[in-house]
Amino acid sequence: MPISRSPAPAVAVILSSLVLSWLWAESVDARASRRWLGRAASMPCTDASSSTLRHAVVVLGYGNTGESANLVNRFRVRAGIRSLDPAADNLLVLCGGPVHSSTSEAVIMQRYARERLGYAGPTVLDTTSRSTRENIAHAIPLIEHADTIAIVSNAPHAEMGREILWHERPDLAAGLVRGAEHRLGEAPVLKILGALRATYAKRTALWRRSSRSITPGPRPPRP
Repeated sequence: MPISRSPAPAVAVILSSLVLSWLWAESVDARASRRWLGRAASMPCTDASSSTLRHAVVVLGYGNTGESANLVNRFRVRAGIRSLDPAADNLLVLCGGPVHSSTSEAVIMQRYARERLGYAGPTVLDTTSRSTRENIAHAIPLIEHADTIAIVSNAPHAEMGREILWHERPDLAAGLVRGAEHRLGEAPVLKILGALRATYAKRTALWRRSSRSITPGPRPPRP
């Protein structure tokens, strides 16, 4: 009579692998959220009674098919809104052109922010960019007068955005502060996929090709 084998060992291996993958992704995500910050990240908050801090939150778009914000863009908009500073004069900058849809990612994200999240604050849109580098390049004229800047996306992608800004405008990059995209336990699948993608990109030429300077010049010193 054949001996039936319990599936428990295989299930345990699968669960252990998933837990280890999640813990690794959490570590990658946390580290990414702290890289390429500016001097403003270590400075005390401005006293709102004496002057108003101008804070810009730049949300990087993700390829969106259709007219409704997809899972990734919904996460990024939520992270962007919670990255606003309640003690500051805020500006929410939404980036992304019509890459996979006839409607730009920025417009789709704005619609989600206003209609689903009830956000009514000041917003400006970049509706023509088609890459991360273009997201940052097109956002620069919109954040020229910001004292602090948070670039928000999935954490490794936001890291790339900050690195690009250091290449393009180190004067603005000095005001970079952490966004609120990293929260322990949130969006585990997105974190695992983002960590895998970032790790692969950094081990190949993809990261360098995506984050290199749009305008030729020396590589900025790492902050």
